[in-house]
Amino acid sequence: MMPNTDQKAGLLDSLAKLAAGLVAIVHTRLELLSTDIEEEREHILSLLKWSFISLFFIMLGLLLSAVLLIVALWESYRLSAIAALAGFFLLAGALTWYWAKRKARAKPRLFFSSLLELDKDRQHLDGS
Repeated sequence: MMPNTDQKAGLLDSLAKLAAGLVAIVHTRLELLSTDIEEEREHILSLLKWSFISLFFIMLGLLLSAVLLIVALWESYRLSAIAALAGFFLLAGALTWYWAKRKARAKPRLFFSSLLELDKDRQHLDGS
């Protein structure tokens, strides 16, 4: 027995609605992904800008402080002052490098919210 025209039209309408729904879901998720990428780019650029500005002023202050200390101790302890300052700067550099590596690892995964929403969509579609 052949299905009638109404059944074929109803099936095609259902398939078209399903396809439209899937396209809408993909469209929404791509917009969310695009927003995630833009937010991440803005965050990184801002972080880099302020890091470089801060680093410049800190380095300038440390350099001037080191010069001041060396000049103040020039007659009696110049080599000790230079060695102590060099050790301090190397230790500070190593500690800040370690801190930066920890911060980089602690950041949430890229596209975390997009992946979470896609997982919810997959679970919803599997459940229906």
